[in-house]
Amino acid sequence: MIELTHLSKVFGSVTALNDLTLTIPSGQIFGFLGHNGAGKSTTLKCLTSIIEPTSGSIKFDGLELKDNRQAIKQRIGYVPDTPDLFLQLTANEYWNLIASAYSLTDSQMTEQLSRLTQLFDISDKGDETIESFSHGMRQKVIVIGALLSNPDIWILDEPLQGLDPQAAYDLKELMKTHAAQGKTVIFSTHALEVAQQLCDQLAILKAGKLIYTGSVDQLLAEAGDDSLETVYLKMAGRQSETSHNFGQNADTQQRNSENEGH
Repeated sequence: MIELTHLSKVFGSVTALNDLTLTIPSGQIFGFLGHNGAGKSTTLKCLTSIIEPTSGSIKFDGLELKDNRQAIKQRIGYVPDTPDLFLQLTANEYWNLIASAYSLTDSQMTEQLSRLTQLFDISDKGDETIESFSHGMRQKVIVIGALLSNPDIWILDEPLQGLDPQAAYDLKELMKTHAAQGKTVIFSTHALEVAQQLCDQLAILKAGKLIYTGSVDQLLAEAGDDSLETVYLKMAGRQSETSHNFGQNADTQQRNSENEGH
């Protein structure tokens, strides 16, 4: 179980996350849904220790993230919001880097890599540079890297983006199997049909604030005859110009802050 309590993140004068409190149970697929700039990626980056919250706490099975960072990071597989990373490396070099970071044995590495590269139809591309790949192929490389250590907790930021239909289907099946084993899958999306198809529970964010948490079924039951799309747009739809600029400014300031840290 993961607990976020009064979590906030401020970039300069912009509040990207505003007092977020929710619980993510184990054994479920938990989705973060919202427009661009809603705070989804910021939340996931806080969970993975990529950025530090301005205030609030995050606990994994009762352990404070800030006090147990390394141990908790070893339990997490993370797909970032862009696959354009480590472009000068070959796919094999990237996967070896991940295997080293998670202290995988040679046999663990060989077994996992063989299974995943065959599943995602990329087993013959290991010696090619990531830079030479299409967006979808890069996404496959990053997804395989995230799952390589068979971590308990998957944190996936728009993981289906760019994947071909077969790869998207296979990843969704892996997500379902992982959750069925009592483990945790957290992912972000702005695609309603994906949220409805996969999520046991979801959180809807708007301009950094939590506006709904619960199951899709509960959300639809409360909505009566409305479709999920109609319900969602009523809750998180077209924002005022001020709110729209808020989201864009938050994203811009976040990127600037992260670039300064590199």
